[in-house]
Amino acid sequence: MTRVKFNFYYLTYLLQVLIVLTSVYSFHIGYYAGTFFGFLAVGLSLIPVLVHRKLHIVVPWEVTFLIALTLFLHIGGYSFFWYLNLYPYYDKFAHLVASMTVAVLGFLAVLIMMRIRTGLNFERWEIFFFIVIFTLAFGAIWEIWEFTMDTLAGAYLTKPLQQGNTDTMLDLITDLVGGLIIAVVGTYYLKRKSAHDWADTFLEPGFEKIVARFQQ
Repeated sequence: MTRVKFNFYYLTYLLQVLIVLTSVYSFHIGYYAGTFFGFLAVGLSLIPVLVHRKLHIVVPWEVTFLIALTLFLHIGGYSFFWYLNLYPYYDKFAHLVASMTVAVLGFLAVLIMMRIRTGLNFERWEIFFFIVIFTLAFGAIWEIWEFTMDTLAGAYLTKPLQQGNTDTMLDLITDLVGGLIIAVVGTYYLKRKSAHDWADTFLEPGFEKIVARFQQ
C-alpha cells in the first residue's frame, strides 16, 4: 500500500483561511480596521506564491507557515482581544514569532544574493551578525509604525499598540532573541552544507535566467 505524503503547505492554507474568517468576524463586530488589515494580511501571505511564479523561487513550507502564522497572530490578536486579555505574554509571543520570521527571510535573502552574485561570499559569522542586525532593524521600523498608528489612528484600534517605554524595549529585546535563535540555527546548518547548496534546494531551473541578468 502506497503511503500518501502529507503536504505541509496545507498548514499555511489553513492559517490563510483563518485570517479570512477573522477578517469577516471583524466586519461583523464593527471592527473595520481589523477587516481592512485582515484582507491586507491575506494578500501579504500570498507573496510567496507570486515569488514562485515570477522568480522561480520555491519558498519552503516552513517559511510560508511562519509568514501566515505571524499575520494571523497579529490580526487575531486584535479581533479576538487576545492582546488585551493575554497581555503581555501574547504580545511578546507574537513579537517572537514575527522576529523569527523576519530573521528567516533575511537568512534566505543572504543565501540567494550569494548564489546570484559571483564572488559575493560571507563567512558564517558575518551571516550571523547580518541576521541579527537585519531583525533588529526591522523591529525598530515596526516600533516606529506602532507609534505612528497610535498617534494617527489610535481611536480605531482595540488597544494602543505601544504601552510605554518598557513595553517597547521588551519588544526589541524579544526581537533580538528571535534574531539570535535563527542566526544560531542558520549558521549551524551552513556547517553541514554550503550556502550555494542550500540555495539550490529552493531555486528552480528557470531562476538561472534571472541570475544571468544580474551577472551581465
